[in-house]
Amino acid sequence: MDKDKILIYADRMGRYNAQRHGLPPVMGRVVGYLSVCEPMEQSINDIADALLTSRSAVNNALKLLETQKLIHRSRPAGTRADLISLNPISMESGFDPAEYQELAALAREGLEILKDASPERREALEATASLGDFLSERLPKLYQEWNEHYQKSKKATK
Repeated sequence: MDKDKILIYADRMGRYNAQRHGLPPVMGRVVGYLSVCEPMEQSINDIADALLTSRSAVNNALKLLETQKLIHRSRPAGTRADLISLNPISMESGFDPAEYQELAALAREGLEILKDASPERREALEATASLGDFLSERLPKLYQEWNEHYQKSKKATK
């Protein structure tokens, strides 16, 4: 594999995640690298060396990715270093309705505080509660639809 192409791809993924999601660029770079590296499992040292960055930057990025359940850590018997790989797409990675249920509940809490306020003052929280309800209802169905689409596309490429 071409190391320069991998590094350029990882950098582009880092910029994308920084611009679109406000994430630290190194976090996106790690995701980009792990999505194309060989072997699929890499040590922290491997990742840091490939991305030309420090172990501490990679370690911090991995902590954030781990809280989002986007990576998997394993430690083969007899080794002292964790091996890191990307988790396959799952409910935890964008399709979990709990986040939106919590957002809707928080918006309703704010609406209770503003119960005597004007409709204009309440509008942003009403829209947030409605969006949270809508997404928490639709995401499981959307996940199922996507999964069916994905399975069909996997069969078509075999």
